[in-house]
Amino acid sequence: MDALWDNIEKLSAVCRKAGEHLPDEELKSLQIGKVAEEAGDAMHALHGLKGLTTCGDEHGWDEIHNDLVGAVIAALLAMHYVDPAGARTTFDEIFHRRTRRGREDAAA
Repeated sequence: MDALWDNIEKLSAVCRKAGEHLPDEELKSLQIGKVAEEAGDAMHALHGLKGLTTCGDEHGWDEIHNDLVGAVIAALLAMHYVDPAGARTTFDEIFHRRTRRGREDAAA
């Protein structure tokens, strides 16, 4: 998991450099919006896979996987934008809380 966060931090630095002309709060908002965009792309691909779209594009599970990974990366970047120093810890805490073991720990 450390390698993943190391890569997120590197990517965040590149993205922040590209957006350095924008205020920090705007960068955060745009990155959070990117999460929704990527998730929407996955949903659109799923609709296409199931024949529920009129766009005529063919979609497959590989495209859905690609879009889902894009949403995960965008979400981790957004977390890093919001709290660069605490994103890893916050992720770990929330991830634990959302697991069965975390819920059992909280109930004890």
